[in-house]
Amino acid sequence: MKRFYREASVVAEEGRYSVVLDGRPVLSPGRSPLELPAVELANAIAAEWNAQGDDIVPESMPMTRFANSAIDRIRPRRDGVVSEIAAYAETDLLCYRAAAPADLVERQSFTWQPLLDWIAEHYGAVLNVTQGVMPLTQNAEATALLRAQVAMRDVFVLSALHSITAASGSLVIALAVVEGRIGPEEAAAASLIDETFQAEKWGEDPESVARWDSIGTEIAAAARFLAATSS
Repeated sequence: MKRFYREASVVAEEGRYSVVLDGRPVLSPGRSPLELPAVELANAIAAEWNAQGDDIVPESMPMTRFANSAIDRIRPRRDGVVSEIAAYAETDLLCYRAAAPADLVERQSFTWQPLLDWIAEHYGAVLNVTQGVMPLTQNAEATALLRAQVAMRDVFVLSALHSITAASGSLVIALAVVEGRIGPEEAAAASLIDETFQAEKWGEDPESVARWDSIGTEIAAAARFLAATSS
């Protein structure tokens, strides 16, 4: 799409913020008003629109994408999205450990166990851990507690939380980012321990590196969105 406006700016009204293009409000793809909860988020979205060249490139506008998702996708079916996110607790990456080699086992435990310990202390949710990939039955009380934590978030936080959870394969990692327990780089590294371990042993291939970069980029963008939303 060709750029059709000169300038994006922010308008404040009754504690909500909107982005306007030459005075006309930006709408979501679903044609809903793009009303935002924080001025910092509105400024970030306006900056994305102002940074566009002759052509609008949606892939370069993650803040806008997360906001659109919150309004168009999550708000109309909030309970369903909460269930989608919370379901990751049943198969969380951090709960499935390697049996060998010993250095991978040690690396997983060193990185992942403190996050599981934090979840247990912070939320009272004690998740079971196993070796291998056979399905593990999780503690129902723990998964219920984690679902409650997901359900208490507003739709803008849920947008970022959903993205981090899906990118990392871990609700634990995503909640740790939301709560500020870890940063996005640490989150991406934790989610890719198995892959980077194998790459150290056997070498990297361009396709895998591109996928790892995309995971890191997505988690970092979601973390920026969270920071702007809560500012």
